[in-house]
Amino acid sequence: MFEIKLKDNLGRTGILKTKHGEIRTPALMPVIHPRKQSIDVKSLGAEIVITNAYIIYKNEELKEKASKEGVHSLINFDGPVMTDSGSFQLSEYGDVDINNQEVIEFQELIGTDIGTSLDIPTPPHVSRGRAEKELEITLERAKESLKYKKDILLNSVVQGSTFPDLRSHCAEELGKMDFELHPIGAVVPLMETYQYKDLVDVVMASVSYLPDSRPRHLMGAGHPMIFALAVAMGCDLFDSAAYILYAEDDRFLTVTGTYKLENLVEMPCSCPVCIEHTPDNLRKMEKSERKVLIAQHNLNVSFAEIRRIKQSIAEGSLMELVETRCRAHPRLLEAYRQLGKYVGLMEKYDPASKKSAFFYSGPESLNRVEIYRHLEKLSKMPKKSRILLLPANRKPYHKYLPPELGEFFSEGASKKAGMDDIQIMVVDVPFGLIPLELDEVYPLAQNDAPGILDLDAIQFVQEIVESLYDQYEEVIVSAEINRKYNLGLFSDYSLPETFKIKVDDQQKIMAVADYQFGPGAGEALFSGNLEIIRSKKTGKIRHIYYGDELIATMRASDSLFVLSKEGARRLHSRREYPKNRVIVNSDSEPYAREGKSIFAKFVIECDKNIRATDEVLIVNENDDLLAFGKALLNSAEIMDFQVGQAIKTRKGGL
Repeated sequence: MFEIKLKDNLGRTGILKTKHGEIRTPALMPVIHPRKQSIDVKSLGAEIVITNAYIIYKNEELKEKASKEGVHSLINFDGPVMTDSGSFQLSEYGDVDINNQEVIEFQELIGTDIGTSLDIPTPPHVSRGRAEKELEITLERAKESLKYKKDILLNSVVQGSTFPDLRSHCAEELGKMDFELHPIGAVVPLMETYQYKDLVDVVMASVSYLPDSRPRHLMGAGHPMIFALAVAMGCDLFDSAAYILYAEDDRFLTVTGTYKLENLVEMPCSCPVCIEHTPDNLRKMEKSERKVLIAQHNLNVSFAEIRRIKQSIAEGSLMELVETRCRAHPRLLEAYRQLGKYVGLMEKYDPASKKSAFFYSGPESLNRVEIYRHLEKLSKMPKKSRILLLPANRKPYHKYLPPELGEFFSEGASKKAGMDDIQIMVVDVPFGLIPLELDEVYPLAQNDAPGILDLDAIQFVQEIVESLYDQYEEVIVSAEINRKYNLGLFSDYSLPETFKIKVDDQQKIMAVADYQFGPGAGEALFSGNLEIIRSKKTGKIRHIYYGDELIATMRASDSLFVLSKEGARRLHSRREYPKNRVIVNSDSEPYAREGKSIFAKFVIECDKNIRATDEVLIVNENDDLLAFGKALLNSAEIMDFQVGQAIKTRKGGL
């Protein structure tokens, strides 16, 4: 029913299949009032809409027509339709004249594509006792609704007010039940009052416990300024009544906020409405005519933002977009900073390599997944007894080092004259420490930051350098780094003036392998008498051979390795089970041997450290090597999904 196509952090693009067609997610669902439809939303880009089954049910005329002709005919939309159950009316008026069974069966009757059970929408900041009591009812109704479901896909809403543990409990329990989608409900009050920080905690508490294979719908998130942040938190669907409600009040939606017509001198964008009209024209129109035009603008802006988000996911630049959008309002920026607290969870879902470079756009960038992942990997790399910290010049750093090294600072006990036991790293923002052997690897080479550093970046480097004194016998720091980052060290050590640094090819390829596949992978792949071939055009390492056997190729785009058959055999034979492995069942084994891609439903186990775009080994239950390829999903997604590709196989027949 749902398949992921592309990923960036928790954001994903995908395909959601329904009886009335496919939906490309992330997707915006315009809210269609069954009695007041005035805009052809499909012509503006809507692939799916949402309407209210309870309103239809309570109006005899609408109920009769929908029962005979179906909801699609009633609202004049031939694509997928989602229906709400009346929970909104329940939250607004305290009661509805319908029960759970009736609303499910009615949604089946009118032919909705995606229906919704009748939950209890507990508002934010209520007492814990009330939240627990209403959550219990929501879970009971969710379980009950499955008895009445037949042909429709069924939503079940995550509730729990603003108690993250209750949201997580609800999500976990619903995940055990046979639903297809999960809205995150009762969050409109948080958005209306700009409590975006609390919204982050509610969404992350829910998403982290929902099955990856089910789309998540952030209910009531209709303003385009919030879309990018919501997608970065793993939300796939949004519903918007804002486009028409704001238009009724002469308000224009934009990705940076809202404009009132009375204050406009120029139109706010380049959509057809804004090109063909001026603020003065609109102010002179009849209210009803003006409302339609402003609503069209609001939908144009909203759909354009959804398309921009999809493109950013394809490029791997979603978080740069989020950082830009969240600077539109202080409360959004606060929310983005709150999201940084979940970096450990987001790291599991972020692809290992992307098309886009990492751009540092402010202190918030220091909480990005790429930096967290790099420092985690670095902490697991083999260490020497001493470390030498060099200043950053141009990239790649090893090509632009000074020919002779001058004044240095040192704190430690050894003061050894020899240099063999020294680990050499460059200090730079945003990644802090970069081993010279890894200075061409993504994203350590594919990034950019302002030359004028902010105080947070300086403090970030200070803390990293300070932590080194507990890890090494001696830390040797260049005077330039000392000055640039205000380290406050005193000179008591100088390297020999004739000392020159050279990156050894053997050390480089082993370090890259350890960084990419895990500690010990370098020794597993690159032992023996090797031949290292460089590109004649760029001078970069391209191929590593053992005799006539190709072991691996270093990709030019990110300087990570693509394995050959020999490389896969080496990694498999010298890395313990289940490291770097995806284990498939017997049904899939023949196809894997033939080099065909592996679908998620055939995977029975995998290394929990696998990330999307990782190079992986494909084995059977006996750990026989069948093939190797590139992961399209992370380990959790591979195990949860029952549709779609999990591994793009490179070679079989091993």
